[in-house]
Amino acid sequence: MTAAGTARLRSADALRVARRHGRRRDAVLVTALAVTAVVLFASGLVFGAKILALSDVLRALAGQTVPGVSFAVVELRLPRAVGALLAGAAFGLGGMLFQTLLRNVLASPDVIGISTGSSAAAVTAISFFGASGLVVSGAAIAGGLLTALLIWALAYRRGLSGLRFVLVGIAVAAALQAVIGYVLTRADIKAAEQATVWMAGSLSRSLWDQLGPTAPALVALLAIALLGARTLPVLRLGDDSATALGARPARSRILLTLCAVLLIAVATSLTGPISFVAFLAGPIALRLVKRDSALAPASALIGAIIVLAADLVGQHLFPLTLPVGVITGAIGAPFLLWLLMRGRTRA
Repeated sequence: MTAAGTARLRSADALRVARRHGRRRDAVLVTALAVTAVVLFASGLVFGAKILALSDVLRALAGQTVPGVSFAVVELRLPRAVGALLAGAAFGLGGMLFQTLLRNVLASPDVIGISTGSSAAAVTAISFFGASGLVVSGAAIAGGLLTALLIWALAYRRGLSGLRFVLVGIAVAAALQAVIGYVLTRADIKAAEQATVWMAGSLSRSLWDQLGPTAPALVALLAIALLGARTLPVLRLGDDSATALGARPARSRILLTLCAVLLIAVATSLTGPISFVAFLAGPIALRLVKRDSALAPASALIGAIIVLAADLVGQHLFPLTLPVGVITGAIGAPFLLWLLMRGRTRA
């Protein structure tokens, strides 16, 4: 064998070893993130107004009647933890899909107006029609879908540019914020108070009657999005290369975008607009994992971790209970400023 052939074989062997190492590394990382999410989920069941023994919590979850524990765990803490887990995963995965498909880190649903559209519809339903419960959730989902359709229609010009989509989304979000402000000024005090609490992004509405229809929808959407995200590495190659490899880039983008919109809208209908989770999860995951195939599960798990941790901090670290959205906003705003300043420095 010639020296050139030997060099090629060595290069191929080195590439295979590097890929195998990358797969192992990402598998370990995703497993660590999953364990962290489970620990935070269990902490949400143990810690509260009264700290419970883990053995009592497990007995209550197994269906045994434990005086002073069963009701607190099964009816109050468990639905809150399930809501935090599912909503956080939905925000994280939905935000990553938007950022990847539009190739812009600012293309987060809470920046480009998808979450604002859900909020505007929900606040209008609460303030003007006295809606509550599932009606508010339905209005939030419809508002998110209509907002996404409006942004797409305004941004589409012989194709969809990520930068144009972001700029149009920011303009639409500003207009929707004005709508929310107008609605709150016209509503009576009680309705305005309910709408303001909903706008803060809270898990207080995460009870079994709300989770009943919402949780199965989020589980199904998360599964579909995780399966669909397998096409992201191919889509990044461009339409011509993706088509040559047997993919259908246009259909894949439409389906993934629809999944992302539904994930954000349904999660917002459950918890309200928890700010910056969708914005933070994708960039953090991108810095941690090495392979595109691990990006989707890592983003979903990081979103869940952020919401679960923020809920624990908001409940126990301050004298007054703070909504989850207040904690995530305090974390996300400096990150956004840092990202903008970093981009300006690079430019």
